Amino acid sequence: MDYSSPAIRYEDGSYGMDSWKIAHELEKRYPEPSLHLDDPIVIQVRDHIGKIMGPLTGYILPRVPTHILGPASAEYFDTTREKMFGKPLAQVAQETATEQAWKDVEEPVRQIAEILKKNSGPFFLGKTVSYADFIFVGYLRFLKAADEKVFDRFVAFDPAFSAIYDASKPWLEKDN
Repeated sequence: MDYSSPAIRYEDGSYGMDSWKIAHELEKRYPEPSLHLDDPIVIQVRDHIGKIMGPLTGYILPRVPTHILGPASAEYFDTTREKMFGKPLAQVAQETATEQAWKDVEEPVRQIAEILKKNSGPFFLGKTVSYADFIFVGYLRFLKAADEKVFDRFVAFDPAFSAIYDASKPWLEKDN
C-alpha cells in the first residue's frame, strides 16, 4: 500500500489519507462547526489551488528540505523529487524560480482573489470559516514556512490575502 501525506489517526484507532477524504470523514464525525464541503466555493478553491502552486514550484520545493523537514525526511524528499524532475531541486530552482513564474501566477491569483472577495471576507464564505479557507491559508502558511520573501510577495497581490491569513491566526497558532 502507498502512503501519502497528510495522514490522520482518528480517535477510534483507524487511519485516513488524502486531504479531501480526511475532510469528509471529519465532517461526518464532527459535523459542527461544518466545513461546508458541499459549498461550490469550497470546490472552486480546491480545484484552483494547483493553478497557483504550479508556477511557484521552483521557489518553494527546493526549500522544503532545509526549511520544513527534518534530516531523514529531507533526504527522502530530495531523492524522490530528483527522480520526479529528473534533476536536483537546486537545478529546478535555477530553471524555474524566475520572474516569468510570477507572471504565470498572476491570472490564477487574480481569480482566487475574486473568489475570496465575493462574499466580503475575510473568509471565502464571508464571516463563515470553511474548508476553502483551510486549503488556501494552508498554502499561505506553507509559503511562509518555505520562504518569507515569497510569502510576502504573494500576499502583496491582494490585501484580501493578508486579511484571510490574519483572520486565520487562531488555527495557525498550534503550528503542527
